Amino acid sequence: MPDRKSVAGPVPAALYESLARHTTLTLAYCDEEGPGACAVDYATRPGPAATLLFTSAAATRHGRRLHSRDPRCAFTIQQDGQDWSRLTGVQGTGSCHLLTGPDREQALAVYESAYPFVAATPELRTALSGADLWELRPDWLRLIDNSRGFGHKQEWAAPGRAQDVGR
Repeated sequence: MPDRKSVAGPVPAALYESLARHTTLTLAYCDEEGPGACAVDYATRPGPAATLLFTSAAATRHGRRLHSRDPRCAFTIQQDGQDWSRLTGVQGTGSCHLLTGPDREQALAVYESAYPFVAATPELRTALSGADLWELRPDWLRLIDNSRGFGHKQEWAAPGRAQDVGR
């Protein structure tokens, strides 16, 4: 039987560490054209909810969807080419919000610290200065970590979502 530990409250350390260890997530959404997915580089913003920051143009299909009245999405994070006995990754759901003003500036500092080569490359620094910056606020996370035993799972839910843990 898989080990499944569910908690609400701050994101558990093992889940946060897994989010912080990776840099690419696959974002899934559904719009009037049907389901869609895209990969984006992200940075983890420290805090009890471990929000994820990524850049993407609001004019893209997923940007239009996330900027709508219902910004919910699902996502996965994992490293490619893992041996199944040590496979680790995160599944999650949440909502995305386009950042502006002071919120964007604070998030931009976090994003730049995660990708220092961006600030060091004039073309990238210019591109990032004009890019749309999004915040993904997870409301449910599941860590899968086979290195702790095959099928090991640890889940977290934001306050008010605890009833959804264990999907």
